[in-house]
Amino acid sequence: MCQVWSLVDTLFKIYLLLLIVYALLSWVPSLRGRWSDYVAMLVEPVLTPVRRIIPPMGGLDISFMVVILALGFVVQLAQRNALTCY
Repeated sequence: MCQVWSLVDTLFKIYLLLLIVYALLSWVPSLRGRWSDYVAMLVEPVLTPVRRIIPPMGGLDISFMVVILALGFVVQLAQRNALTCY
């Protein structure tokens, strides 16, 4: 069970990194390339439902913050559970 929590922790950290990269790409379009399409394919399915509930306000997309905070909570939970195993 400990290895499962460790794996969950690692996967969510990687996904958080992908979210941050995707957010940076929206601010610096010159960095976009074919690879950014793959990042979008991984990130957009999570952001789209959140955007339906909290639409962008004045050009500011808050869905990123909501998803990052939620994933941060899950990462902390996974870390706590992984640490209790050792």
